[in-house]
Parts: sequence; C-alpha cells; structure tokens
Amino acid sequence: MKILSHTPNDNRGIALISALIIVALVGITAGNIAWNNTLDLRRTMTHINHNQAIQVALGAESWVATILKNDRLLSETDHLDEIWATNMPSIPVEGGMVSGYIEDLQGRFNINNLITENGKVNQSSLNQFQRLLSVLGINQNIALMTLDWLDYDQYPSFPEGAEDNVYINYNPPYLNGGQRIISTSELSALHTMNKEIFYRLSPYITALPRQTAINVNTANEIIMQSISENITPDDAKSLVIERMNGGFRDIENTFTSIIPSENINNISLSSNYFGLKLQVRIDNVNVILYSIFERRLNGDVTPILRTFGAI
Repeated sequence: MKILSHTPNDNRGIALISALIIVALVGITAGNIAWNNTLDLRRTMTHINHNQAIQVALGAESWVATILKNDRLLSETDHLDEIWATNMPSIPVEGGMVSGYIEDLQGRFNINNLITENGKVNQSSLNQFQRLLSVLGINQNIALMTLDWLDYDQYPSFPEGAEDNVYINYNPPYLNGGQRIISTSELSALHTMNKEIFYRLSPYITALPRQTAINVNTANEIIMQSISENITPDDAKSLVIERMNGGFRDIENTFTSIIPSENINNISLSSNYFGLKLQVRIDNVNVILYSIFERRLNGDVTPILRTFGAI
C-alpha cells in the first residue's frame, strides 16, 4: 500500500488557501455588516423623515383651521376670491417642501342629503342627484341604488334596486350600509357601480355628517346645473361668470326666478365644511394628508376626518 504524505510545500499551500478563504469570509461578513448597517440607517432616516412629514402636515392643518376661523370673522359669505380659496404655493420647510389646497365641500353634492335626519327620503335632494347624474351622462338609477345603500330598510327603491339580498351573493359577500356614509369611496361598493362611473362622479360629490346646502358662490357649472331643472348649461355658465369679483351677496335677486320656492333652502352663500389636501416632502419621503373641517356657528374650526396617505 502506498502511503500519501504531505511535503512542507504542500502544507504551506494548504495554509495559504485556508488564509485566503478566511480573508474572503471576513470580507463577505464585513460587507454584509456594512450593508445591513446602511439599510438600518436608511430605515431609521426614512422613519424620522416620515414622522417629521406628519408633524409638518399637522402643523399646516392647524394653520388652515386658523385661516378658516379668521375668514368667518371677516365675511359672512364664502366665495372663490377669498384667501382660503387660493392654492397654497410650495413652501420650503426643513428638509423639504409642503403644498396643498382648500376646497369648499359645500360646492359639491352631499350624498348624505338623500336621507333626512329621521331616516326619510329627501325627495328634493334625490331629484338633484338624478339631475347631476343626467348631466354627467350616468344612469339615474345610480341615485336610487345609493338611496338603497343609505336607507334603514330592506325594501329596494325600484325593481332593480339592491339591498342585503343582492350583496350577500357577492364574492366575498357583504351587507349594504344602512346608514349615512363617512366617505364617498363607499359608493364604489354599490351594485352596478364600476370604476369608470365612480371616477366620473367623484369630483362632484362629498359625504358630510349633516344636511348641507349647495354654496352657489363656489359650486362649478355642473353642480349649478343640477340645482334646478330650470337652469340650463348656458344659465350655469352665466351664473359662474356673474359671481366673479366677490361672489353673490343676495340669493333672492338672482335665484328666486329659476329655483322653486320650496327648494330655495337647498342653496346658500356660505359654508361650514371644507376639505384640505396637503402634500409634504421630506427628503425621500412623501406624505399626503386629507382633512375635512367643520366650521361651527361660533366660528370654531375642527377637523372631523383625517386620512394620511403616501406616494
């Protein structure tokens, strides 16, 4: 039998290879540690930037509340020539920028107007919603489908209506709302609703906690046209032009001839609900804040809904 033996040169070669392997492993380990440390640092900085962006957004939200409160002290009407209606320019903050805008939500149709405080159908608001859908080229049955979603009973408002008996057959199944909605996004769950219809309708609707009138000083031409069957597209355009430079000051002189007397309370010259959209960028972090403000009769302004998002 031949016995293998290692020469001194062989031992040196093995030692060299072992040393190279050890060096490589140390290098890989050090590289992994450095990479993990870099990731930890990035995660930490992202977390810090995110928290800073949220604090900046909340600070801007508080500032907007002050603007709306002061606005009530200066004027009893709300129109598009006021400070709050001016888009906020990009304002530099430490490490980034903040920008945004305020919108009068009473320039939109309030979906919750369809049901009165005691749960009855508000026929006047239902008629307006149907007119709005018609102007937008959307099937008016969506109004009745929405009514079924809001009302407290299980009786469809029309033959093709939908109550729980329809929604429980969906996959996954769910029940209809049976109460006022908090967000218009709930309408995306309506039977027969699709993305195209929802996106076409969304810019013209809102969901507010109380019955609200349309502010004719801020409503656009589409909403103006929906207020009354007597308002033509040309009338709506003329009204928007007429209110320039300070808005309407008197409802009776302008609207009593085109709006039935029983519906005159459906419009106003001032507002109690406003929406805020803010975008805050801190380094590589972008945060979106959506807020809804309620301005009470005493002038106090409070955010009643707040949602954060990210880009």
